[in-house]
Amino acid sequence: MAEFLLELLSEEIPARMQTRAADDLERLVAAGLKEAGLPFERIAAYATPRRLALCVDGLPKAQADLSEERRGPRVDAPEKAIEGFLASVGLSRDALEHRQTEKGEFYFATIERKGRPAAEVLAALLPGIFQTFPWPKSMRWGGGRARWVRPLHGLLCLFDGKVVPVAFDGMEASDRTLGHRFLAPKPFRVKHFADYRERLRAAYVMLEKDARIEAITADATLAAKDENLRLAEAGTLLEEVAGLVEWPVVLLGDIDPKFMALPSEVLTTVMRAHQKYFALTDPDGKLAPRFVLVSNVQATDGGGAIVAGNERVLRARLEDAQFFWDQDRKRQLVDWFPGLHEVVFHAGLGSLADRAFRLQELADGIGQQIGAKAKLARRAGQLAKCDLLSGMVHEFPELQGVMGRYYAAEGGEPPEVAAAMAEHYAPQGPNDACPAAPVSVALALADKIDQLTGFFAIGEKPTGSKDPFALRRAALGVIRLILENKLRLPLRALFQAAFRLQPEAVRAALGKDAEAGIVADLLDFFADRLKVHLKEKGIRHDHISAVFALTGEDDFVRLLERVAALREFLASEDGANLLVAYRRARNIVHIEEKNDATTYDGAVKSAALRESQEQALQTRLEEVQKLADAALKNEEFATAMSALARLRLPVDAFFDHVTVNTEDKALRANRLHLLANIRRTLESVADFSKIEG
Repeated sequence: MAEFLLELLSEEIPARMQTRAADDLERLVAAGLKEAGLPFERIAAYATPRRLALCVDGLPKAQADLSEERRGPRVDAPEKAIEGFLASVGLSRDALEHRQTEKGEFYFATIERKGRPAAEVLAALLPGIFQTFPWPKSMRWGGGRARWVRPLHGLLCLFDGKVVPVAFDGMEASDRTLGHRFLAPKPFRVKHFADYRERLRAAYVMLEKDARIEAITADATLAAKDENLRLAEAGTLLEEVAGLVEWPVVLLGDIDPKFMALPSEVLTTVMRAHQKYFALTDPDGKLAPRFVLVSNVQATDGGGAIVAGNERVLRARLEDAQFFWDQDRKRQLVDWFPGLHEVVFHAGLGSLADRAFRLQELADGIGQQIGAKAKLARRAGQLAKCDLLSGMVHEFPELQGVMGRYYAAEGGEPPEVAAAMAEHYAPQGPNDACPAAPVSVALALADKIDQLTGFFAIGEKPTGSKDPFALRRAALGVIRLILENKLRLPLRALFQAAFRLQPEAVRAALGKDAEAGIVADLLDFFADRLKVHLKEKGIRHDHISAVFALTGEDDFVRLLERVAALREFLASEDGANLLVAYRRARNIVHIEEKNDATTYDGAVKSAALRESQEQALQTRLEEVQKLADAALKNEEFATAMSALARLRLPVDAFFDHVTVNTEDKALRANRLHLLANIRRTLESVADFSKIEG
């Protein structure tokens, strides 16, 4: 067994592309080796800012030899047929074998194929992978025709310690690579992966991304501790910074105290989003006037010049922020409202002012249903988008909503309205907290429902992997807001109200009957999103479908209560057996309805029931239907399921002793009506036809 080592050295790869690129390289090479019949024990890919690397362990030195047997024409076949067969297998007539079969005597050929050396296979496989590598964006450079994310500088390719003769855009593979761009720029040779990794580290390159993350975290935590400070929540910044440096060196910088009066979100946004610095907090959790930066250079002066330069850049950015903060506060938040008329939200959905009007109306309606004060909900809807015209948000778009809260509070708006400004975009992801205050929830729901309804109305629905307006995220946000706050909201009515608020031109173009179709499409879309959301909680999608498809349930809290009751029922012995009986009854009725070109949903004639088992079943069905109807009316779904369980014994007895398709046509029809009654009774609780397995 041998080892394969590959490295593509280039200009700096964008941090956001590195992880996916490593995964793609591993996937493509693994698939190519598998197709070529070269098994391996382990494969791993690595990415740094300047290189993609791959190591494959346990590769055979050559493909396995293959022996293939082919049957040719009959021995007495025409000469041309025999010659054609010989040409196809590349053998002479003397190499063929005569063999008697049930169909006569035939020629057989045994073709021996010697496996190719693995290095030869790799040399043929790799150029195709390089040429079609799926970078999100790629470029050409110089006079070459090859495309890569950034210009390539080197190609290292070793199999069993020897160079694989592979080329890419005129660049020949070798056993040489480079270390850190500044700290160890001289080339060096490597023999195998362990040697490669060790020599890279000696050349100031940490190959593994996890190692760089651990080093940054440990060094930053230690540096902060020495100053009696703590590293603030880093989030995805750690991943990004680890993709910017090959040799992380942690340094501490100072924030000019005069900027500490700025909102903390402004400071952290400038540091994290724009400068890639880590914020620090004091023991009380308050933002400290210090920051952590990660350099890619181990400076001879201990990093003093680097820190000074970064402090100077940060000071300039914070000067801008301070200017916008001072200028913006000279106006009330509502003063920006007239300007919303001049900003187009979407060509088909009007201006931001049009949207603000829709948010007022929707937030008012939702607020009345969830206990929010209507006046506050309307005010929140009116002001929700005003901060988009502020200087601060124009300069730092990440702060939309956040600045709305500050400017609302500065302008004397009620605290509930100010909080709603910051929270109405939430939740924006699975780890984002949901608003809980009624006004905030009302506005957050209004914002997402208007967005969804408007884009569905103009035909901008998500398709496949494309979702340019983040409608899937908006739907999941609505679902979380409803479920986590246990809101009893009828979504159908909300979608109808939102549709009627859309621009008149949109509704006129769709026609007067379009509302029902748009609302139905939205409910189907939400059913799919709900399945995705609940999958992580172990709730089966078919259980959701069984409730949703039957009732068109648009109260998600009630829907989940029904699903929970259904799950518990089907997990019981009675439920599992009754599901089998339901399917049997449904299938019989479906087949006979198709054969007879009629339906058997009519009433059962009790007087025509002959057998005691069918009489007992009809009596129990009537009893169970009454119990189930009463339980469903009171939203006692577990009780409704318990009522269904009482059908098991009489249904089993019916199928054991009663013949449905009897020759007596009237009796047969009455028994089919009885089976249809079983189907109807069970489907009053859930559509059991949607249950899988």
